[in-house]
Amino acid sequence: MKIITVLGARPQFIKASVVSHAIAQSGMLTEVVVHTGQHFDANMSDVFFSELGMVTPAYHLDIHGGTHGAMTGRMLAEVERVLLDEKPDAVLVYGDTNSTLAGALAAAKLHIPVAHVEAGLRSFNMAMPEEINRILTDRISRWLFTPTNVAAQHLAREGFTAEQIIPVGDVMYDVALHHGARVTAEGGLLQRLGLRPKNYLLATIHRAENTDHSERLAAIVDALEVTAESLQVVWPLHPRTRAVLQQAGRLEDLSRRMTLIEPVGYLDMVQLEKYAALIATDSGGVQKEAFFYQVPCVTVRDETEWVELVEAGWNRLAPPTDASSLRQDISEALGSCGKSVKPYGEGDAAQRIVKHLMLNL
Repeated sequence: MKIITVLGARPQFIKASVVSHAIAQSGMLTEVVVHTGQHFDANMSDVFFSELGMVTPAYHLDIHGGTHGAMTGRMLAEVERVLLDEKPDAVLVYGDTNSTLAGALAAAKLHIPVAHVEAGLRSFNMAMPEEINRILTDRISRWLFTPTNVAAQHLAREGFTAEQIIPVGDVMYDVALHHGARVTAEGGLLQRLGLRPKNYLLATIHRAENTDHSERLAAIVDALEVTAESLQVVWPLHPRTRAVLQQAGRLEDLSRRMTLIEPVGYLDMVQLEKYAALIATDSGGVQKEAFFYQVPCVTVRDETEWVELVEAGWNRLAPPTDASSLRQDISEALGSCGKSVKPYGEGDAAQRIVKHLMLNL
């Protein structure tokens, strides 16, 4: 039985690595990977495949840039062409990107069953492109693999049947268990940057809701600048964020006040996360990785899909409305510790997903 996996962004490569491994070990399933090209920079894409031991994608569509509609439309057409050629038994998609929606739509229109990994997440903010993508993808998927009880509850309230909702746990937890243990504080990026464990703040900012609104981005930057006066700030700059800061004339000054670096590979990012004193981010995946490594996190957004981490005290929401309040949130989060909770399963989500597919295809 053949599965087409559609990927496009670095968080999806991370999630897919353990599922692809489980598929390869199954003896019953074969996988053909389609990379849409949504993340095209080598540090945002290629390095993840090599570090996580993934096979080179069979198809690279090289689609990136442009508006959401233009990008998704081009992906839809190209993924459809691949599906018509390959004739798979199912299509597997991850998360909430334009690649996710394009893959699911192409499959659904060809009557190919869709399996959605990380289904049921909701921010309840329809201004987010990701929220639209995940809701539509859930609606047209046959199998909804949920990472948490909260996600399963969202789907049940929306009318999905018990047969469609399959609680499996979070594949990112699988990845943290499998690959996180490979990373220590010795050598690597920490040594190259001269960082001491638990003596720096790691920042990642990339969402359009922050980068495309000058007031919000200014509040984030100003808060990080003040923080950098007493604690080293390390900031791997997403290409979008770098371009906006460059255009605003702030990049050169910031580079003197904090450690600005290019996007890094998976293992380097894990090392930065694992040994940070605090993480400030607008990334959904980084919020969870902070928790996996027991690092306090400040989420620079108005809401989060991972509400269980806020409730447990590992994460705190800090809408970037002004620099002083964000700086206070950062200060209060330093040294904090949340409750002992285990919301993301047992680290066997990938095996559960593959077992379900083998039994139901």
